[in-house]
Amino acid sequence: MEELKEIVIDLGLPAFVGKQLAGWIYGHRVNSFDQMTNLSKTARERLAANYEIGCRAPVDAQYSKDGTIKYLYQTAKGDYIETVYIPTPDRATLCVSCQVGCKMHCAFCMTGRQGWAASLSAADILNQIYSLPEREKLTNIVFMGQGEPFDNLDNVLRATTALTAEWGYAWSPKRITISSVGLAKGLVRFLDESQCNLAISLHHPIPSERLKLMPAEQAFGITDVVNVLRQYDFCRKDPVRKDAPKQRRLSFEYIVFDGVNDSKEHAQAIVELLRGLDCRMNLIRFHDIPDTPLRGVNDERMIEFRDYLTNHGVFATIRSSRGQDIFAACGLLTTKKLEEEKNQK
Repeated sequence: MEELKEIVIDLGLPAFVGKQLAGWIYGHRVNSFDQMTNLSKTARERLAANYEIGCRAPVDAQYSKDGTIKYLYQTAKGDYIETVYIPTPDRATLCVSCQVGCKMHCAFCMTGRQGWAASLSAADILNQIYSLPEREKLTNIVFMGQGEPFDNLDNVLRATTALTAEWGYAWSPKRITISSVGLAKGLVRFLDESQCNLAISLHHPIPSERLKLMPAEQAFGITDVVNVLRQYDFCRKDPVRKDAPKQRRLSFEYIVFDGVNDSKEHAQAIVELLRGLDCRMNLIRFHDIPDTPLRGVNDERMIEFRDYLTNHGVFATIRSSRGQDIFAACGLLTTKKLEEEKNQK
């Protein structure tokens, strides 16, 4: 809001026009200054001459047989990103991207193989929601698309501020989850400045083995991540005050690989690592990607792993796989359009 007020003042307009701008953009979701009918003609002309709303419709879409839709967006700078809309009977979740490619190079992720090209602006992040054809149906947003949110934390926080502020979308931060490998430079800042839910990409409880899957382990290990998390409060509900507002939720993401991280010993290590944390574990099926020895496990193994964790104090669920037939499932996002254009050059 402060930025909108500064903009209109710099254009010689009254400060209250900034509040009107926020109302039109976030409340009415217009795509043109001409649609802001309670602004004077002079105000609209000055705004149009110097700024743009920044909404860009998807340039392509792929539709899964399970109802999932993968959208391709072009950023203001001409790069391409993918966004996934995931409807279920009781909710509609949008998986948004925060970077073009990714620097983390996790062994199981197609985006990491693409390499890193750019970080998205707050406008490019918000446009994935603003210009989504199904935006009115959304109930939840997860930053689990392309890129590492803590590697672009300034713009992720700017976007989530607009999503949760009264002058913006006015969403509860509990409807938004930020997923990260746990970068040191962003973890504490995020925990101090945001009330959105946090999901940490774990994938292996033993540091030396996690390093083989996730190079980020070398810079800031999972043990250090968990030690930081222990200094903050997380809970799904207050056990004493039943009517108290829920605090933000902490979860861990864990792709289960055959013979790599699926044994009883691995489950025991998870229980020990997370002992005392109020959290949940999301177990994820691995979807094969080219040129990797990693393989997923069968349903029986997934259930055994889930049950062991839950029976030993770590509440675990198995995430449903969605959009696999359009390469929209976890770890499969990669912008082929960008690769095609690079090859043409």
